[in-house]
Amino acid sequence: MNKIITQLPEIKLVGITTRTSNAAEFNPDTAKIKSMLQRFFADNLQDKILNRKNPGKIFAVYTNYDSDENGEYTYFLGEEVTTFENVSQGFEELTIPVQNYAKFTSNPGQIPTVVIDMWQKIWQMDNTTLGGKRAYIADFEIYDERSHDHNEAVLDIYIGIKNENI
Repeated sequence: MNKIITQLPEIKLVGITTRTSNAAEFNPDTAKIKSMLQRFFADNLQDKILNRKNPGKIFAVYTNYDSDENGEYTYFLGEEVTTFENVSQGFEELTIPVQNYAKFTSNPGQIPTVVIDMWQKIWQMDNTTLGGKRAYIADFEIYDERSHDHNEAVLDIYIGIKNENI
């Protein structure tokens, strides 16, 4: 898992959401993300998003945190758009503000194992190792052409970090 510190401009996304927590996601009876992912891809929801900036580049965003990784958050699944004009019914808009990030790129691995392993390593990091104090505004995973092979997937996880200069 490689890490760099980077800043990204504002990102406009359209997709679907659910409210959950890590505790809920580790319990098969209360997990929501897996069924949301299945619905997103089975119903080809990404193809119903208008004004897609990079078709096929999926954002899985963790936002609206109650506290930190131990509290509830909103899980958003969708794609970046050029404009919020004509958003289809059933979809929600999300704007991620300009933010600094610790960007982690995985080694090739099987989904979901590679994702879970990355998050567990990130949760163990102190602020120095992470590259800054977590902002808990928006963190996200990006799934693109590198993650199409679910047995050898490579993905990026962006962890928002605080910066007083933004």
